[in-house]
Amino acid sequence: MLQAEQILNERYQLKRKLGQNSGRQTWLAEDIGVSPPESVIVKLLVFGGEVQWDDLKLFEREAQILKQLNHPRIPKYRDYFSIDERTLCFALVQDYIPGISIKEKLNQGKHFTEDEIVYIIAVDVLAILEFLHQLNPAVLHRDIKPSNLIWGEDDRIYLVDFGAVQDRVAREGATFTVVGTYGYAPMEQFSGRAVPASDLYALGVTLIHLLTGIAPIDLPQRNLRICFEEQVTLSPRVVNWLKTLTEPAPEQRFKSAAQALSALESALTPSITKDNSTIERQVLNNSGHGNILDSAVPVPNEIKGWNWGAFLMPWFWPFTNQVWIGLFSYVPNCQLIMALALGAKGNEWAWKSRRWRSIEQFKAHQRRWVVAGMCFWGSLSAMGIFTLLQAL
Repeated sequence: MLQAEQILNERYQLKRKLGQNSGRQTWLAEDIGVSPPESVIVKLLVFGGEVQWDDLKLFEREAQILKQLNHPRIPKYRDYFSIDERTLCFALVQDYIPGISIKEKLNQGKHFTEDEIVYIIAVDVLAILEFLHQLNPAVLHRDIKPSNLIWGEDDRIYLVDFGAVQDRVAREGATFTVVGTYGYAPMEQFSGRAVPASDLYALGVTLIHLLTGIAPIDLPQRNLRICFEEQVTLSPRVVNWLKTLTEPAPEQRFKSAAQALSALESALTPSITKDNSTIERQVLNNSGHGNILDSAVPVPNEIKGWNWGAFLMPWFWPFTNQVWIGLFSYVPNCQLIMALALGAKGNEWAWKSRRWRSIEQFKAHQRRWVVAGMCFWGSLSAMGIFTLLQAL
């Protein structure tokens, strides 16, 4: 019987049990093998009883696939080992993500706004799925639902629990293990024919759950389609986008996460023509996505332009904006070049490098840096003038 403060594998000290279900346990622990100790998640599987060989194979596959994944919003693999070979108890260790699951937020009575659901949850999860599905072979999560989405303290969404993951296409006639959660998983998944569009279906159902506040199994259906339109107040474009995500036939859904994300941007920010003039499309809040040098990531036009705060304070500005290339300002003979680069590209780089709640928050943050820069250089100038006057 495991208990708090017990040390596993001479390294992981259990702190608090987070969950338990039919031979499985999840613990918050500390990795005392590093200094200072770091929080980790330890998932345990005890063979026997309700846990059979298929469960053990899925557990081992989860460890193998996580070991190969490297994405900022998927908890990183740390370790996999056997605790007791006689009882066949195995442990999988992953990074701990500070935050709370979306299911817990729902249980606490949280009512998600449309902006939170569409601009944060949908965009972040689609970005993760785009990464997984583009791998060779594609990695399918197969169990997207509110309990497997973590709302991090950094206001980003993390995808967890890869216990149902698949990394190869099922062969015709091959045996398979039924995985997924009823209500969220599409029909083809229960017959062993999951495809990338299966994960898109589960995401769509999850978003409908959050928008309506009603569990998918309690929503009415017509011809296998979920009827949710009367429960929400969304634009027809977004409703149609959700309908496409949750089409019963996988070939009628979006073919990829990238296609779904592109369609969502079009649904949320259509160009509007009025009085023979076009109102420019807004850019979806995609802040924090992609490498700062990735030109394929769009940046809102209203934040483009010279960044005086970054130009005036190139030594300090990079820290709060998470533009680490700016640290070259500390390299001798690079200060002026880096100040000019940050001034010219600072807004674009800061938008791509970290998550911002809104364009307004981003602009307010940059204004504060302008004020700080003016005060800093103003004070230095005043001191210089005062010193010069004293010398005269």
